[in-house]
Amino acid sequence: MAIQYEASKQLFHLQTNKTSYAFELIEGRYPSHVYWGRRIRGNQLHTLVERQERASFCPNPVPGRNEISFDTMPHEYPSYGSSDFRTPAFEAQYANGTTVSDLRYESHEIVQGKPALPGLPATYTESDDEAVTLLVKLRDSLTGLTVTLSYSVYEALNAITRSVSFSNEGEEIVQLRRALSMSVDFQHDRFDMLQLSGSWSRERDVFRRPLRPGMQSIESRRGSSSHMQNPFIALLEHGATEEHGDVYGVSFVYSGSFLAGVEVDQFRTSRLFMGINPFDFGWRLEAGETFQTPEVVLAYSPEGLGGMSRIYHELYRTRLCRGHYRDAVRPVLVNNWEGTYFNFNADKLEAIAKVGSELGMELFVLDDGWFGKRDNDTSSLGDWFVDKRKLPGGLEDIAERINKLGMQFGLWFEPEMISPDSELYRAHPDWCLHMPGRHRTTGRTQLILDMSRPDVQQYLIDTISGVLSSAPIEYVKWDMNRNMSEIGSALLPAERQRETAHRYMLGLYNVLEQITSKFPNVLFESCSGGGGRFDPGMLYYMPQTWTSDNTDAISRLRIQYGTSIVYPISAMGAHISEVPNHQVGRITSLETRGNVAMSGNFGYELDLTKFTDEEKTVVADQIALYKELRTLVQQGDFHRLLSPFEGNETSWMFVSKDKREVMAVYVQVLNEPHPPLGRFKLRGLDPSLNYRLLGTDRVYGGDELMYAGIATPRFHHDFGSALLRFVAE
Repeated sequence: MAIQYEASKQLFHLQTNKTSYAFELIEGRYPSHVYWGRRIRGNQLHTLVERQERASFCPNPVPGRNEISFDTMPHEYPSYGSSDFRTPAFEAQYANGTTVSDLRYESHEIVQGKPALPGLPATYTESDDEAVTLLVKLRDSLTGLTVTLSYSVYEALNAITRSVSFSNEGEEIVQLRRALSMSVDFQHDRFDMLQLSGSWSRERDVFRRPLRPGMQSIESRRGSSSHMQNPFIALLEHGATEEHGDVYGVSFVYSGSFLAGVEVDQFRTSRLFMGINPFDFGWRLEAGETFQTPEVVLAYSPEGLGGMSRIYHELYRTRLCRGHYRDAVRPVLVNNWEGTYFNFNADKLEAIAKVGSELGMELFVLDDGWFGKRDNDTSSLGDWFVDKRKLPGGLEDIAERINKLGMQFGLWFEPEMISPDSELYRAHPDWCLHMPGRHRTTGRTQLILDMSRPDVQQYLIDTISGVLSSAPIEYVKWDMNRNMSEIGSALLPAERQRETAHRYMLGLYNVLEQITSKFPNVLFESCSGGGGRFDPGMLYYMPQTWTSDNTDAISRLRIQYGTSIVYPISAMGAHISEVPNHQVGRITSLETRGNVAMSGNFGYELDLTKFTDEEKTVVADQIALYKELRTLVQQGDFHRLLSPFEGNETSWMFVSKDKREVMAVYVQVLNEPHPPLGRFKLRGLDPSLNYRLLGTDRVYGGDELMYAGIATPRFHHDFGSALLRFVAE
């Protein structure tokens, strides 16, 4: 049984194949964390937490039990105001103005399967035997607020999810000020904290630092998960590496503002927490109402950072992503954006697609500029009707031309935005996020539609559905190029204005659910200026994300490496663009651009009609090779070998589930004179098998490749790369 309750010890023990997670009820009332780590049988779990009286500055809530203090107890879901001085998981304000809660255990239930979270994305099961869920109900008897802690255990996938629901079972209004989704207390602080941080075009750099006393946290207050911080952090034991050591990951299935962090207290214990950012958040619970927090996915691995990553990859690829394309290979595409920007017509698009078809590409994507009067980024967002100046035959005509070339047709949208210079804004100036009497700040000359409004949601559902029904559109790139400011809604009363940002996310999720359900065979890709909303919440609706607007191959070494810490390769869009690169001006070979981009969902973003015959030959070979490799790339096990954050070399590899097919990529950034002769070691192979290096007559033992390694490729230029393929004999 994946979840056990030992009544005599009042202990809950959750187990996956490799993990144990346990907490107990102190005095039968207060859930107290006991253990999270490598799977153990747990005969003496109830003795793991040593209870000892501390100074009088640590108050004692239970008369006569001075060894029990909320200020030192490892909590499971700590509240504010009742003698725990550390960061609370939640805070509620009651009708009399007070903010002290006293949650006590009332009941629990263990159910087979995993219930859905109303209105929110979450991991799921395809049959009830894939997971078991524990629901622990806590109650504040004075106010009637009940808090239900939810834990779902994926035994085979080695993951545990947590979320919380708040119900007002009293008679007076409860105002939530803080409602995190999880909190875990560790009994020591001997960890490094790892985070993924950056900016537009430099997303998800890897930062690692030791914990220090006090608070260390990351957050977004931008109304999206953001380019700057990804909704994920991990705690690594000191010295943990890619393949060795204890690693604890927490990943937030949400696309809005978030908070994640660790507080180290006076006794050097560590509190790890994650949830909706309390900054500018509030939620009014009328009598009988319920609030559901988003889900956090917990992944523990004793096999280093790589082991944790592979847990997330498998879970997110198979039980977060949904739909036809979850398991289907993704098409090789060409996108016209960097090739034409706004300057195109139907004939130009057809000419690009014709070359793409001849080279083996399968999908043509028409990017920004096809609608309204959109000749630049200053107008027309919201006016989702075809610009007949550029496309006189409409979408149906250009789609038919593309289809006749043997290619699918795809389209770019930015549905959540509205241009002040648009028919939609002139008709509905109150449909954007704004505050009465305040200046409306624009970004990229656009405002943000108020997705908390049901009428805005329905407009988008009807309008986008109408476009997708008007022509054979088989791919949608859903972009979002603006973060929230003046966060207010014309439809919400004053006392609910702080709910706007979260209601926006609920509205967005409703729109995405309805549109993706109505068009199940369309491949949806999310985008936010590239990777500004690369999070598990969006992956629930769209199985891939445009990883970054930065298409430079060398920049992508860091971007794709950092992204792979949490997200499966099948989620990453990766394209070849022209040189000099439009973002950084760098010149790299077509070969290196291809080797990097083929380690994702492969495509091109340039004007194919400018290719020379020699370049066309290279590209045709790249596409043919990727078609052989894409099942391995998109569904195989991924291993990081050499980090771009640690040196001049980067390497990674893919291994098929049966360990018989291998692809490894090695990239050297800068050449240097008389370098040392190096070797790099592969991982994840079967040591008893022999592997042939394709293109040669060399056969290596799997043990040899993993323990002795293979000679590092050598280059006589900067930005050199090699793609190595092995097959088991």
